[in-house]
Amino acid sequence: MSVSIIIILITAGVSVFAFSNRDLFRRLAFNAYDIKHFKNSYRFLSYALVHADWIHLLVNMMVLYSFGGIVEQYYNMYFGLKGILYYILLYVAGAALSTLPAYGKHKDDYSYTAVGASGAVSAVVFASIIFAPLSKIYLFPIPIGIPAILFGVLYLIYSGYMGKKNIDNIGHDAHFWGAVFGFVFTIILKPALFMQLLSTLSNIF
Repeated sequence: MSVSIIIILITAGVSVFAFSNRDLFRRLAFNAYDIKHFKNSYRFLSYALVHADWIHLLVNMMVLYSFGGIVEQYYNMYFGLKGILYYILLYVAGAALSTLPAYGKHKDDYSYTAVGASGAVSAVVFASIIFAPLSKIYLFPIPIGIPAILFGVLYLIYSGYMGKKNIDNIGHDAHFWGAVFGFVFTIILKPALFMQLLSTLSNIF
């Protein structure tokens, strides 16, 4: 069984249980005030195990299922036995680090909470872009595939813009920084991949 499937099963199990157990939901959710004033640092990770509703959970887990296995295969191919460890680190660190901007903004705001694995999942998606920048990503309802590298650029622009506007309840900052982390982390592990990416893009332009 792949690591991605194990993560999906654990996340789905905890999320579904938390849907009917609001005390558990509150204890696992990201709350910057609680982390700063009560030293509950576990929330930097636990929030990725709970989701706002079924749609939130299903979207995140479907994206992880679609991209996680691909990244695992590439990690195993490039890093051998360490690939599994690096993949786990990609996901876990993506979840934790993507919340740091929110922590800085809201560490004195008791009312601010966030849930969902979007930051970690974004890290996985952007790691896949390093390996296959020209693969097609399909977004409903657009009937044609978008090259992964183009999707990545548009995703960062959109997430950065919406994060600054702060007009909805979506954690755009987590999406942005999770994506950046996944991209940078993979390049740090294998710097030659960046040159490979540049070579692929130069052949196009």
